[in-house]
Amino acid sequence: MKLFKALAASVAMAIAGAAHADTPGVSDDEIKIGGAHDLSGIFAPFSVPAVQAAQMYFDEVNANGGVHGRKISYIVEDHGYQVPKAVQAGNKLINRDGVFAMLLNLGTPHNIALFQLMGPKGVPNVNPLTAARQMVDPPAPWKFAGTASYYDAVKETAKHMVENEGTKKFCNMILPTDFGKEIEGAVIDASADLGMEVGPTISHKPDETDFTGALGKVKSAGCDTVGMALGIGQIINAVATARKLGMDTKFVLSSAGFHTVVAKGLAAQGVTDGVFAGAGWQDIEVRIADTPELAEWVQKWNAATGDALPGTGALLGHSGAELLVAALEAAGPDLTRENFIAAMEGLNYADPIMGNTVSMSADDHVAAKEIFVSKIENGSWQLIATIE
Repeated sequence: MKLFKALAASVAMAIAGAAHADTPGVSDDEIKIGGAHDLSGIFAPFSVPAVQAAQMYFDEVNANGGVHGRKISYIVEDHGYQVPKAVQAGNKLINRDGVFAMLLNLGTPHNIALFQLMGPKGVPNVNPLTAARQMVDPPAPWKFAGTASYYDAVKETAKHMVENEGTKKFCNMILPTDFGKEIEGAVIDASADLGMEVGPTISHKPDETDFTGALGKVKSAGCDTVGMALGIGQIINAVATARKLGMDTKFVLSSAGFHTVVAKGLAAQGVTDGVFAGAGWQDIEVRIADTPELAEWVQKWNAATGDALPGTGALLGHSGAELLVAALEAAGPDLTRENFIAAMEGLNYADPIMGNTVSMSADDHVAAKEIFVSKIENGSWQLIATIE
């Protein structure tokens, strides 16, 4: 009987070994995860803390024995918000490093370009740092988005502006990319649904710093509200410039602008109102006192970094890492991409750090669907509406 049990155990181990031997990025003691990030470009305020927060979470998991005995290795490459560099980074991560999945890849056009590498091999793309509809549309088994799309969130926020904030006419100021077109389309479609005229769309280069001329066009067009899809520093610069010109224009940002740095940066410029955002999560600053899990994480972040408050990038990095680990745990010890995808489709839990609820299925690869409308008040993002 003992011999039989020993043989059975050996066979089970051999089967498990065979199951993951053919799975890229998975060994007996390691799971390789890749990330193509902007660590040096206009969206570095998202990627840099996101990577740090994700690594902190993985370090904690690894210190407790990993996931089913395997440690997580997060391999990160910088693309500087340049699509060609993103493709180079993805090629290294997928074809040379052989990662199991990609996590928190930043940028709409960058993810779309990386799909050409991920798709043929079925590499799971988990919680990319973009809320473009293309992250799950057209659908594919390996595509998973973290929150409501830019389009849905901005469209609903634009309607909120008309119904509750006195908006009469929109213009758009955007980067002429897939990301910018998502925000432009949402504002135009919301205006059409409400029977409103929409003003011009003004395109900007990623390194543009002078927005005086663009704001003059906004004023001439009679737009009282601007849908904005620019880099973090550009948002602060453009809004501050509008105030210096004496314009009381309101600005609507997507989740790509819903960032602590924007709120604090504008407050430093003396701008404390008139800026709104629609996103799939809640800002953390005003929730710490009432959310123990959030307060605990903030303390860990402070101890590790010296920063009193984690920014939005850190928030997204932590929750993306938590989502990945939850699926890895649910997939079981015999890890394959197929059972990982099945595990992702079965996740259902409240995320107190993000302030939203994760729920996915085989027909729904968007982790959280709520839309939160927030407004900057006195240097902080304040929640003003929740759209289920």
